[in-house]
Amino acid sequence: MPVSGWKPIKPSKPSPMTNIYWESFRTFFKIGMFTLGGGYAMIPLIEEEVVNRHKWINKEELLDLIAIAQSCPGVFAINTAIFIGYKLRKTPGAIATAFGTALPSFLIILAIAIFFHQFEDNRVIAAMFKGIRPAVVALIAVPTFRLAQRAQLNWFTIWIPVVSALLIWLLGVSPIWVIIAAGIGGYIYGKLGNYENNGRSTV
Repeated sequence: MPVSGWKPIKPSKPSPMTNIYWESFRTFFKIGMFTLGGGYAMIPLIEEEVVNRHKWINKEELLDLIAIAQSCPGVFAINTAIFIGYKLRKTPGAIATAFGTALPSFLIILAIAIFFHQFEDNRVIAAMFKGIRPAVVALIAVPTFRLAQRAQLNWFTIWIPVVSALLIWLLGVSPIWVIIAAGIGGYIYGKLGNYENNGRSTV
């Protein structure tokens, strides 16, 4: 997946009293608070808050950041938040967004760990979780389709995600090897493309 060149960005005309660090922390705190189902479920919220509302990055940059976050070790949600925060305000921005993303989960899991034994057999709570599960599937499916559209897949590249999914699902191949193979393939493809373009330009 191609990664476009990063350029310094300017937040979307904040008021004089707006603190970008507090604003980014608050935004990612809200994203972390309402993200259910893992990091991929937060993509629609990131797109709405970061891309559409604040205009800190555009949709193409978001796609690139997601590709990078997927390729790096660690939690996908935290990786994405760190990349966006760093793009905003370097290291302090990355700390603000990462802390904002992680804090809600930490507080919620801490509270559940403390009080879990009091409601683990509660039928109402169990019914709530059963209702949440289908919604989580939708939260993960929607960004998957959107990413596929923005990745500019065509008849020559559609086989890559299909084969990757089959390798992971049916054959149990580790996603790490799929990512490494895709990265090597993309590098070779880019080199060959540059070589052909240079050859045509010299003719």
